[in-house]
Amino acid sequence: MKILVINSGSSSVKYQLIDMENENVLAKGVVQRIGIKNSFLEHEKVGNGEIRIDREIPDHGTGIRMVIDILQDKEYGVISNIDEIDAVGHRVLHGGEKFTESILIDDQVEQAIEDYCELGPLHNPHNLTGIRVC
Repeated sequence: MKILVINSGSSSVKYQLIDMENENVLAKGVVQRIGIKNSFLEHEKVGNGEIRIDREIPDHGTGIRMVIDILQDKEYGVISNIDEIDAVGHRVLHGGEKFTESILIDDQVEQAIEDYCELGPLHNPHNLTGIRVC
């Protein structure tokens, strides 16, 4: 089972793809400076070094799509098809009193995260974008 873990922040997206069979990190990286000049993606295929891609990244959706693309890249990727990802985990900044442990995201959970945006205005909206894009 392969799990993609996403942490969407105010101007970045951090990620890891983990093979849960042996709990090894297959790839990890960060998309930085989203919506700001000089944005980039740094990606590491564990054991094979890093690559940096400098590109305009106007929003979190674009950044997450870049992550999905690099994970499938023939040279730098670790999967050949997105269907190899069995689940996606999202770190959400603020779940209020409602969410204190890991849960499956459904429409009600998504709405509750949206309702808590005023408690985490710099992060929760971007957390939601990550959830919706994935």
